Amino acid sequence: MADDKMVSDEFTLEEGLEALNEGSEIEALRAERDELRDRFMRALADAENTRKRGERDRREAEQYGSTRLARDLLPVFDNLNRALAAATDEQKAAAAALFDGVQLTLRELTNVMTRHGMKPITPKVGDMFDPQNHEAMFEAALPGTKAGQIIQVMTEGFMLHDRLLRPAQVGVSSNTGA
Repeated sequence: MADDKMVSDEFTLEEGLEALNEGSEIEALRAERDELRDRFMRALADAENTRKRGERDRREAEQYGSTRLARDLLPVFDNLNRALAAATDEQKAAAAALFDGVQLTLRELTNVMTRHGMKPITPKVGDMFDPQNHEAMFEAALPGTKAGQIIQVMTEGFMLHDRLLRPAQVGVSSNTGA
């Protein structure tokens, strides 16, 4: 009987060790499962962020990819405006067809620019200077104006969708009082 008890005690001890090993294996497997689940969730989040970033980059490239071309067209726009402004009434009458052609060219250029998201910034004399949309080319005291009022517009500015492409170039009053 003592041998039976001894065998039974040893068997119980072995069972206990085996159960203990199984328990630690289960815990190890649970920890590994949790780690793999965490890595999987992070990989999913990273893939989603990459997809969103790619979509945003594609939209920006579509909207703003033509920025360099748009900037290169602005001097053409300015020169056509200057040509029309420089012509006297005599010259307009003498070369009416040429003058009309320049006007049509400017109108078509303006339509193309508008179709591609370019909007003019056209300040008027007397408007207040806005550093977000205007570039002060000079400052001068002009009687009858307040400090910060636009007193001359040199060139129009342009927005490309919601970004500033070129600020309007203006002269600003430096008067301290009206």
